[in-house]
Parts: sequence; C-alpha cells; structure tokens
Amino acid sequence: MDSIDAAELALSLPEVDPSRPSIARIYDFWLGGSQNFEADREAGRRAAEAMPSLPAWARANRVFLRHVVGELAATHGVRQFLDLGSGVPTVGNVHEVAQAVDPEATVVYLDMDPVAIAHARALLADNATAHAALADLREPQVVLDHPTVRDNIDWTKPVAVLMFAVLHFIADDQQAAEIVRAFMEPCAPGSYLAISHGGYDHNALEAQQQAAENYVQRTGVPFTARTAEQIAPWLKDLEILPPGLVNVDVWLPSLREGGNPVPPSLGVLARKPLSAGAEKPGV
Repeated sequence: MDSIDAAELALSLPEVDPSRPSIARIYDFWLGGSQNFEADREAGRRAAEAMPSLPAWARANRVFLRHVVGELAATHGVRQFLDLGSGVPTVGNVHEVAQAVDPEATVVYLDMDPVAIAHARALLADNATAHAALADLREPQVVLDHPTVRDNIDWTKPVAVLMFAVLHFIADDQQAAEIVRAFMEPCAPGSYLAISHGGYDHNALEAQQQAAENYVQRTGVPFTARTAEQIAPWLKDLEILPPGLVNVDVWLPSLREGGNPVPPSLGVLARKPLSAGAEKPGV
C-alpha cells in the first residue's frame, strides 16, 4: 500500500457506517450491483416505492454514459477521462468503454465514498492506466491537487470531464456552476464536459417530491431536479454539441423502445473552444 492509499484509508475507514445509506451504493443497488449494504438497499427500495421509475432512470443514465464515452473516444479522439462522482464501478465502466477504443486511454475515477473507491481500486489493480481517488468534487482544488489526478491527467492535452448523476446532489445553483467552472478552467482547448442531471417528472411531481424527501431523510443528501434553463448557464463559454441539452431519450431514442416511459434525465456534451489554428484531438 502506497502513502496515498494509507493516508486515505486512515481518514476514510471510521466514516464507513454500514447503517448509513450512501448515494453511490444506492445507485449500485438500482443497477443490480452487489457493492451495497442492507441500509442502502432499504433506502433504494423506499425511494423506488415512492417513485417506481428510479431504477429505470439509473439504467438509462448508465446507457447514456457509455454512449457518450464511446463517442468521445471513437469520434472525438479523447484519451483522458476524469469521472467525478463515479460511484461503485459496474458493468460498462468508463475505462472499459474508452480502452476498447484505445487500450492506453487514461481514466481517473473519483468519489467520496470509500467503499466505492476501495472496490474500484480492487477492480483496477492490473490496469496501468485506470485509477481511483477518494475525494469530494465539492472541493475542486483538493481534487485537482490530489496526487492521483495530478500524476495521471495531462492538462495540456484534451480531457473529458464527466459529471454523471452528481450535480443534482448540489442544491445551490451557484455552487454547481462554480464546480463546473473550476474543473473546466485547467482543461486544454478541445476538452469536453459531459453532464447528466435529474429533471422534473411532470407526470409524477408529487411522487418525485416524496422520493426526494425520503432520500434526504435517509442519506442526508438533497436531490434537486432542474430544467435545461437552469443548467444552461453552467455551460457558459462552452460549445454545446448536438442534440443539445435535452432529455437522454432524445440522445438515445432506443431507450423508448418497448413503450416504457424514460424518467426525465437531461444530458449534454459540451466542448471547450479550440484556440485559433489548433487541431482537433487525434488529428
């Protein structure tokens, strides 16, 4: 165990309370994963009882993540990925998708849940270019200064910053905007930002509110649905790629197959403008 692992382990182990649900482990439960405790499963079941579409929302979000990472690697030539609030690794992880295009693609996962990061490190033990760091994305400078991030991300080259299903846990719009700006600021021109974010379910607003209240009671973490108009200011000075800041089923119409409604989730891919005369990544 290196010094980073030892220091993080000493800080994190006292905080691992199996009786306290974790948003990362609840998400893992909805996806059918095994890295969760009974408290996580109970919280996930209660939330899904109030809003039965939540597990389907989690699965749709995961499909969207894989689609975006595949596009970034195969079409846009991105070879570095910083996955913020990555949660518990599950099937179709970022490194699996990116490294299917280029085995040397670099991926850094980051989460504040020590169980998620411990599992990620075990999974990545034999992967030389995929790494996991224990940190809180609400402290961007701490993340950017983390040795795992500092030693593996080359900010002079394009990076894909991934924020999937995390910013709706930041209740304050201004704080969310500041987090986005802080992570995009060091990125080279031609870098990308990908976001997915819970939206309003106008067909079940009362159920959504009940699920959100249950969630915060059990986890201590608020859930804030937002509209595209609320999210758009976070993307100031970035180029929004087609089809825009829209529901993920617009990105992926296949999600609507079978007649099942897709729970509202907004998705967007944006690019930091290239400098005059600069070449696109991979060119």
